[in-house]
Amino acid sequence: MTIAIIGAGPGGLALARVLHVNGIEATVYEREPSRDARGQGGMLDIHSGQRALREAGLIDRFHAMARGGGQDMRLLEPDGTLLLQEDTPDDAPLDRPEIDRADLRDLLLDSLPEGAVHWGHTFESAENGLLRFSGGGSATYDLLVGADGARSRVRALLTDARPTHIGQNVVEIGIPDIDRTHPDLAAMVGRGNYWVLGNGISLAAQRNGDGRVRMGLSFYNTAEDWFATSGIPFGDPAAARARLIDLLPGWAPRITALIRACDDMVVPRSLTTLPAGLTWPSAPDVTLLGDAAHLMPPVGEGANMALLDGALLGLALAAHPDDVPAALKEYEREMFERTAAAARISAKMQELLMSPDAGRRMLEFFQPG
Repeated sequence: MTIAIIGAGPGGLALARVLHVNGIEATVYEREPSRDARGQGGMLDIHSGQRALREAGLIDRFHAMARGGGQDMRLLEPDGTLLLQEDTPDDAPLDRPEIDRADLRDLLLDSLPEGAVHWGHTFESAENGLLRFSGGGSATYDLLVGADGARSRVRALLTDARPTHIGQNVVEIGIPDIDRTHPDLAAMVGRGNYWVLGNGISLAAQRNGDGRVRMGLSFYNTAEDWFATSGIPFGDPAAARARLIDLLPGWAPRITALIRACDDMVVPRSLTTLPAGLTWPSAPDVTLLGDAAHLMPPVGEGANMALLDGALLGLALAAHPDDVPAALKEYEREMFERTAAAARISAKMQELLMSPDAGRRMLEFFQPG
C-alpha cells in the first residue's frame, strides 16, 4: 500500500507517525522547501489531541516540552477592568498545556524515518493513482490523504465545499523578548493567555516559548474586504500601529501600550470556515483530515481535531490493512461525528466573541452560575 499524505502539518505528521508505529510507511509531500522555511505561528492548547500523541508514542516527550504555565488566563474589559484571573499551580495536571507550533512540528518530524517528508512538493492534481506536482514531478499512490489545510487542493476531489468568510479580520502583531524589552508589560500579560474583549473587538495576547508575546487584534462583524477600507497602512509598520490604536477608542492606555511596543511584524488575516458538519460520499482511495476537512473558527479545537484525525485514521488503516475502503469509511464515520460536535461548539464560542458584551459573556462561560 503506497500512502501519500499532502501536507506536513500536525494532522499529516500524526498520521505518518501512527502508521510508522504500526509498521506501515507513508510519504508526506510538503510544499514548503524545508522544515525551517517559515515560522510556524504561536502556541497551541493541546487537550483532546493528547490522545493522538499517546497513540504516537510521544506523550512523555510532549509533556517535557509543553508549558503548564501556558494554561494561565487573564480576562479583561477594554477599560482595563479585570474580570477573571486564573494562575495555574506548578503541580497542576497538564490538562490543557500550551506548546509552540514549531516545537510540536519538530517533535513529530523527528519521530519519522529519514526521508519520510519530501519538501518542496506542491500538489497540483491526482488521477488514477498518479500525483502531479507543480513545476513537474509525479508519484504514484494507492491512498491519497489531503492534510493540506484551509486552502486544500485535495478537497476538490471529494466535495465542492469552499471556505467562507466568518466576519472576522485579524491583525497579527507581537513583542519579541518581552521579559527583557518590556518587563512591565510582561508582568501584565503573565505566563499564558491575556484576553481583552468587548465592543466588537478583541485583543488576544499569548506568551510563546521563545519569549515573544504574539497578539491577534480581531475586528468582528466586518466584511471580507474590510482591510481595504480600514485605513491600516500595512506597508508602514509604525503608522499601522498608530492606526490600530486609533481604532480602539476608550481602551485603557496600559492595554494599547502592548500595541505601541510591537515590532514591525504587522500581518492581516481574514478568517474563513467550512460549513459545520461537512460530509462527503466515501471514496476508496482518498480522504481528508484537519482543516482540509473541517476548518473551524480558531478557538482552540482545530489542532486537536487534526491530531486526532491523523491518529485515528492511522489506527483504522492498521486495523484494516487489506481493506482500505473499509478503513476510510470507519475513520470518516467517526471523524464526521466528532468534528461536527467540535465545530458547533466553536461556532457558539465565535458567536460569543462577536457579541457587544463579549467579556461578561466569556466570564459567565468560565464561571457559570
